[in-house]
Amino acid sequence: MVEQVVTRRTVLAAAAAGGAGVAASRLLAAAAPPARVPVPVTGTQANAMGLDWVSPLENTPAKIAHLLRRTSFGYTQAELEQSVSDGYERTVDRLVDTKIAEPPAFPNGDNASRGQPLKIGELQKWWLDWMLASPTPFAERLTLFWHSHFTSDFRKVGAQSPFMYWQNLTWRKMALGDLRSMLYQVTIDPAMLDYLDLGQSNPRNPNENYARELMELFTMGIGSFTEEDVKAASRALVGWRAPRTEQMVKAQVEESIKRTGNPPPNVPKSDTSRVGVFERNRAVQGGITFLGQTRQWDTQSVIDRILEQESTAPYLARKLAVQLVTPTPSDAYVSQLAETFRRSKYSVKDVIRQIFASPEFTAPTAYRSLIKSPIEYMLSAAKALGNPALTSVVTASGPGMGMTLFDPPSVGGWPNNESWVSSNAMLTRVNYATAAVQQTRKLPPSGNAHEVQLDAVLGPPTLRLLNEAGDERRRWMLLLASPEFQLK
Repeated sequence: MVEQVVTRRTVLAAAAAGGAGVAASRLLAAAAPPARVPVPVTGTQANAMGLDWVSPLENTPAKIAHLLRRTSFGYTQAELEQSVSDGYERTVDRLVDTKIAEPPAFPNGDNASRGQPLKIGELQKWWLDWMLASPTPFAERLTLFWHSHFTSDFRKVGAQSPFMYWQNLTWRKMALGDLRSMLYQVTIDPAMLDYLDLGQSNPRNPNENYARELMELFTMGIGSFTEEDVKAASRALVGWRAPRTEQMVKAQVEESIKRTGNPPPNVPKSDTSRVGVFERNRAVQGGITFLGQTRQWDTQSVIDRILEQESTAPYLARKLAVQLVTPTPSDAYVSQLAETFRRSKYSVKDVIRQIFASPEFTAPTAYRSLIKSPIEYMLSAAKALGNPALTSVVTASGPGMGMTLFDPPSVGGWPNNESWVSSNAMLTRVNYATAAVQQTRKLPPSGNAHEVQLDAVLGPPTLRLLNEAGDERRRWMLLLASPEFQLK
């Protein structure tokens, strides 16, 4: 076994252990002391050596649990046991190759309009329910990643169209596809057309918002293009507009009649398309110089030119590595992944398969090196408790932790890792853990929960608190509030 001591983890452990102590005192104060039940938790080699923990990833069950934590929103004991029975390679194949399961339709989602807007809280819960229920959880994990990478939010897009709902369906379908097709779908996505203003762009006044973020945040990174390239791309992409559904047009007519007594003078026709509509008469004609080439550009050729740039493959490869492997991937590792990206014609599935097969993914330094986002944390707790009804609590708790679905904080999406750690954030997580346990009527046995959920690798504070716990409810609350459970 390889010893691994990481200072950042120790800092996180102190913050989370302090939160767990607060939770323990609250729970103890809330009820009379129960009859003491012995806790079947024993020390590990890490405890004996005075370390926070030692990586167990040389052992297959721990390696598979590590894989599941990175690719899903938690797991039950039965799901872990099935994956261990299948083995690491077959589990990877199942995660990557299984056809993506589509969620049940969101009620009235396709008919959203001014008269019947999307109910955002219900839409959030609809997705959370599917994150827990989906037979293809890795697809949901990647849908959340793309939702943060190709960002849109309901505050700008609005709830008076189906666009945010449709975008969620699109990101799921393309989750493991090729980047070229993804970028085209992103560009013509109705919510994106509204969010970054490409739908309002015109030849006389091309809007630069989408063109800039397409290169800076979505594909190439800062410093890989010039302001002239932004202006050129914005002109080349003019011509798209968001579609108008029959319900949206009907609501517009009804609103005009209610307000003025008459329908609008020019009632627009509804569209059957669920993606952007291209109006060729609005497109910019003539040669444009973009990324060093002068020609007549269209959306596909702009995307192709971006994919030809040296910076694109490493930029996306690094983002995937940070999401799935380590906060600080080496340049050499990123270069390997980028080469696979290029060679596979930008297949996301091929790069992800390489990630899971790479020694970096299961290196000692990768163990517990990532911090669960609030959604990952809350859903993994619900999964561990076997309580899917907790999605209502998750929906209510998300804003307090800084993560509200369909509402990322900026065009840059949600932050990663250390950005989630603060004393307030840890206390909010503890509050959720307490509520989750209290609202779960029938708890699963906690006797081996530390093995199933934490690989039986515990830091001394967590070990002490679990051994001092007197019943199942306290034990589960402390485990879910522990620093080890915050990490993946």
